[in-house]
Amino acid sequence: MKRVTFARIRSEEAGPIIRRLMDEGFVDIHAKISKDDAYRYVPILPERLGDEPVASMDLVEGDAHTLDRRPPQERIRERLSPYPEFEGILPEKWEYVGDIVIVRMRPECRPYGRIIGQAYAEVLGAKTVCADVSGVSGEFRKPSMEILYGTETESVRLENGIRYGFDVTKVMFASGNTDERMRMRNLDCSGETVVDMFAGIGYFTLPLAKFSGARRVFACEKNPESYRFLIRNVKDNGLADTVIPILGDNRDIPGKEFADRILMGYVQTTSEFLGAALRMIKPGGILHYHDTFYVHEYESRIRQIFGRECGDDGYEILSLREVKSFAPSVSHYVADVRVRPSRRSCTRRGTCSSRPRNLPHRRP
Repeated sequence: MKRVTFARIRSEEAGPIIRRLMDEGFVDIHAKISKDDAYRYVPILPERLGDEPVASMDLVEGDAHTLDRRPPQERIRERLSPYPEFEGILPEKWEYVGDIVIVRMRPECRPYGRIIGQAYAEVLGAKTVCADVSGVSGEFRKPSMEILYGTETESVRLENGIRYGFDVTKVMFASGNTDERMRMRNLDCSGETVVDMFAGIGYFTLPLAKFSGARRVFACEKNPESYRFLIRNVKDNGLADTVIPILGDNRDIPGKEFADRILMGYVQTTSEFLGAALRMIKPGGILHYHDTFYVHEYESRIRQIFGRECGDDGYEILSLREVKSFAPSVSHYVADVRVRPSRRSCTRRGTCSSRPRNLPHRRP
């Protein structure tokens, strides 16, 4: 048995780090990734030990074990071969959230959820396996999750330098919005005051606050469960001096024309909150407006919504892009819209007040 050098990585951070090391060719694919209660041990190729980021990682030596290189789907099917009724219906894809694996499972598999969950956990090295039963629903976009194996449902997703902690059974995480979260990271918001009207656990707030240069970010969230993780994530990412979390309806945020930029990361009923956004935005400020539209009418619908609220010459569409597919013939879009000084006054809920009121000035 040969000796190799392992990168020792804390289990709660291991998923995305291991995938990056593998994608960039650092991992010895002929040796097995092992684990204990707190760490994952990733075998590193000898010729890559001096390269970053490996050189700055926690490295230890140990015995290498030969890795079963068969696809995980094949190994899962082998473990479940005593159950011929599963043939052809087992999930072929899954999503990692740290050490938690989420699968979409057909109804006929659900009576055997514990057996199936254990097989996926053992092959994929997961501490918990959950089944996404029916997606998200309701105003709070709550996921419908069934625990198949394990008990721990809180995890941390490390993405582009941000730690997102959440409970997969209580809070959704939109994996398809990765590019938009990266775009928020790359914005130049130097010195700006930003409002995130639908902050969630900090999906857009955290990368923008950490990397864009924003002076202050007011992060509003109505769901108490999401708000709890928002506060934790602000602290864990070292952003308590920049981000001010607010629990409640974003239409109740006080103040007029104080925001340079507003994030409206919601869908389907976003237009109901546009009046409040227009009250808060400065003349010349930018709204990042998310919504869902039929693919053949998204631009005309955006113009209709903003024309109704601002007048035809009161706004300028800077960009309009598809974020992801949402349903057959329907996609999630984001429009970057500059509000011109010539826009007419708000008339709906969130009506422009005659003078600014006091805003929160410190984190709860």
